[in-house]
Amino acid sequence: MNLATSTLRLSILLALATLWLVRIGAAVAADPAPDSENGRYTFSPAPDGMVRLDTRTGTVSTCNHSGAGWACYAVPDERKALDEEIGRLEAENQKLKAQLAARDPATSDKPDGAGQRKIEIPLPSDQDMDRVVSFLQRAWKRLVDMANQMQKDVSGDGKI
Repeated sequence: MNLATSTLRLSILLALATLWLVRIGAAVAADPAPDSENGRYTFSPAPDGMVRLDTRTGTVSTCNHSGAGWACYAVPDERKALDEEIGRLEAENQKLKAQLAARDPATSDKPDGAGQRKIEIPLPSDQDMDRVVSFLQRAWKRLVDMANQMQKDVSGDGKI
């Protein structure tokens, strides 16, 4: 092989390598949308990039293209905030129930209502009942006496 042939082959190889590198560079510069990982993610165009939905977890992210490639950042999830608030309120509810149970052992947190607060009214004794009956008899007798007196006054039999 002579020097001219070697130089020609070297030039052809360099030209092919240059074309190959240009083709790879163009593909890298085009940088397609982020990978969807076999359908796990769905992408929708947005004014500043793409919106990505994770179909397994429901997480929504915004994806932007920068000089280093695509970068996706999770969007704050309102459902997560609501779940955290529900968890906080449930914990507070349990704490308040425990405080109430410690203050008043008659209460309980049984859902069937079996441990609800019970109001106990003491029943009157026989002596108390006798006093009430005696009072009612005297009141009734006075009422009857008043009605009789009024009747006598109206009919003129009684003296005023």
